[in-house]
Amino acid sequence: MTTLTTKGQVTIPKAVRDLLGLRPGAEVEFEVASDGRVYLQPRAPGVQSRFSRLRGSAKGGMSTDQIMMLTRAGRQKK
Repeated sequence: MTTLTTKGQVTIPKAVRDLLGLRPGAEVEFEVASDGRVYLQPRAPGVQSRFSRLRGSAKGGMSTDQIMMLTRAGRQKK
């Protein structure tokens, strides 16, 4: 058993860290099953999460003002 901190952090018990081969700096993934169980597994080195392709920066030569105009125009159409 472990306790959730005010920052939403928990300590993974040593026995579990040892079983999974987790070391400081290791990345882990959480998966929520349909029955509400949460599974923790180490991320294999070099494997990207399913969200990693969504990360990045906007590129396309538009200024911040142009992007804001498009954003505001989209809200006005509703």
